Parts: sequence; structure tokens; C-alpha cells
Amino acid sequence: MTPPIAPPGWSRWLVPPAALSVHLSIGQAYAWSVFKPPLESALDLTGTQSALPFQLGIVMLGLSAAFGGTLVERNGPRWAMTVALICFSSGFLLASLGAATEQYWLIVFGYGFVGGVGLGIGYISPVSTLIKWFPDRPGMATGIAIMGFGGGALIASPWSAQMIESFGADSGGIALAFLVHGLTYAVFMSLGVLLVRVPRPKETADGKPPELTGVQVSAQQAIRTPQFWCLWVVLCMNVTAGIGILEKAAPMITDFFADTSTPVSVSAAAGFVALLSAANMAGRIGWSSTSDLIGRKNIYRLYLGAGAVMYLLIVAFGDSSKPLFILCALVILSFYGGGFATIPAYLKDLFGTYQVGAIHGRLLTAWSTAGVLGPLIVNWVADSQESAGRSGPGLYGLSLTIMIGLLIVGFVANELVRPVDPRHHHIPAQRKASDDSSVEQQSA
Repeated sequence: MTPPIAPPGWSRWLVPPAALSVHLSIGQAYAWSVFKPPLESALDLTGTQSALPFQLGIVMLGLSAAFGGTLVERNGPRWAMTVALICFSSGFLLASLGAATEQYWLIVFGYGFVGGVGLGIGYISPVSTLIKWFPDRPGMATGIAIMGFGGGALIASPWSAQMIESFGADSGGIALAFLVHGLTYAVFMSLGVLLVRVPRPKETADGKPPELTGVQVSAQQAIRTPQFWCLWVVLCMNVTAGIGILEKAAPMITDFFADTSTPVSVSAAAGFVALLSAANMAGRIGWSSTSDLIGRKNIYRLYLGAGAVMYLLIVAFGDSSKPLFILCALVILSFYGGGFATIPAYLKDLFGTYQVGAIHGRLLTAWSTAGVLGPLIVNWVADSQESAGRSGPGLYGLSLTIMIGLLIVGFVANELVRPVDPRHHHIPAQRKASDDSSVEQQSA
């Protein structure tokens, strides 16, 4: 499939809205918790069972991004957005059928597996295109799009809740809500499919496209470099630390101040979760744009170093000051979002634009790992501490201390990042042929 090439005079500022239409849609994944209570009551599920579609979706996001990244680079953003549209919307339609027939496995398969493939392909679909359109500000460009993934839940949460209230919380109402989601997102994502374009290739005097300049590393070669694995650790540690708070935000703030004179109400805890989502979204555009000014390594020093300090403040003083607890949590979640948005530009700096989308896809396996690791650490520690008779902040002291250690590991990994050794650089076919002929002439 030939990528759609921009006509002369096409504004590059039309590309971020195309990316946003996809990311705002697939960002609904962060609002899955809205469906958990009605599914549990309608289909007699446990909390663990009702979380399965979301967990499988995040796992499939990382796997499909890793395996589909090269196809996205080869076929272009329109192909990728079309695949994302079909899979993500079909996932909702299958989930609707599953809810209507009360077959929960079909909801898991539809939303988790099929929809998860749409999540992964859709997430990476605009990345390399945006970097090529905005070589001067890659952090800002990818931040705009990836901000949409963080902000999608702010739209989807109240919208989904209103549908459940209007249609009913039984299996029929849930099925209708899934159906409306699938059809609406298909229409909205199609705007991105129709709007996206790739830059016109520049041509040399002989009419041929110019060779790639600067550092250019293929996806296959990138995973053989220590730089890739250092960044894998950096992303995994940053996401694990952020998702640890995000996944358990409401009960955490409630437990921290349960025994104080100003306990946190259920509505206030819900407001805290909304604030965290806003910080997550703002960090994606704010911090990634800042990275264009101060550099990628420096911004990750901030994410990981200052993030560890924020966790330390929560452990030491969190239960004595509600404003301090909230401020530290907001900063941590802004770093969590910023880490997602900055990583494509960091990859571009190290590996070039040649196959940056495919490299980004492979790196997102760190997200799949962190999506399991972060909640597992926080929930397992809290359960064990509760079994030991502890309550309040005591439930979280150990897990938050573990997060500090993980952020330090990520900080060290970031410090180990160096320019890629020239032996890993990609050699374009034209130049390779001329180099080979030169060697043959010298040999003769």
C-alpha cells in the first residue's frame, strides 16, 4: 500500500489532528473501570475477572506494536490507522455481542485481544510520520498525539457512565453501550484515516530521492544495541512507578488519610483520580515539548530523579499533609505521561528516522511488562501488609519504597545511554553499491 503523499502547500499542522483522532479514541482503554461494576453485577464476575479485558488489551498493545511496527513503517500511517480502526471498533462490536449473549469470553476476546491489536497499531501509527513532519520539534509533535491517549479517558469516562445510566446496567444495556462505542469510534477514527499525509520526498538533481543522512539504524539492528535495552529499562521503570499510583489512586488517598481529622470522601477520591488523569495528559505535551529545549537525557533525569524524590516525600510526610500528597502524586503522573510522549523523540535522536516507528513498537513491550508489574507490586504488598494487621499509610510504605528503587535503576540506565556505535548504522542500498564497486576497483 502506497502511503498518501501530501500535495504541494499541504500544512503540516493538519497531521497532529489526524493523529489525535486515533489517540483520543484508543485512549478509551483508560476508562475501562467504568464498565467493571456493571459487568460484575450483570455477569456475576469477580474484580479480577472484570479486569481481564483491560489487562489483555495492554498486553496485546505491546505485542502488536512490537510485531506490527515494521509493517507500519512499510505501509504507512493510513494503512496503520485503517487497521487500528477496524480492530478497535470490531473489538467493541464483539464485546457487545458477548454482553448481549452473556458470553464473557467473547468480551475478553473482542475488547482484549482484537481491540488490543487496534490499540497497539493505532498507538504507533502516527509516530514516525509526525517526526518526519516536525524534525525541528519532534518532542512537541509526538507529545500532541500521545497526549490524546492520556486524555481519551477524560472524554470516555463520563460518556460511558452516562450511557450505562441511560441504557441500564444489565447485560442488554452494557451491550448497547459497547455497540455505540464501536460505531462512534469508527466514524471518529476515519477522520484521521482520511486526513493523514506523509511529507513529499525531496529529490536530487537526477530526480532520485536523496540518501538518508546522519545516524540511521534499522529496527532489526536497533534491538542489538545496548542503547535500545537501556531505554527499555528506562521506560519500564518510569511506567511501573507511575501506573502503581494510577491503578490504586482512589483507595490509596483514602487509606492515607483515613485516621486523620480530614478523611477523604468517595467523591473527593474520584476527583483526585480525575486530577491525576489531567496531570498525565498535561505532562505528555508539556514535558515532551520541554525536551526539545533541554534534551532527552536531561528530561529523563528529571522524570526519574525528581520522581524518586516525590515518592520519598510521600513515604516520609504524605499522611501529614494532604496538599503535599496530592502535589507529589500529580508530579509523578505528569512524569509518567511525559515519559510516554518523549520516548519516540529519544529514539529518533539515537537511531534516526529510518525505522523509528518500528523501533518504538518494539520498545513498547516495556509498557506491557510495566502494566503487569506496577499493579502487581502495589496490590501484592498492600494485601500482605493488611494480612499482617497494618492499615492506612502502612499498607503502601514498602511498595512506594520499591518504586523509589525502580526509578533509581531507570536513572542509572539513562546515564548509560551513549551514541550508537557506527557498526550498527544502516547503509542505504545506493551508497552500499557504490562502496562495493569502490572496493572491487581497489582490489583490481
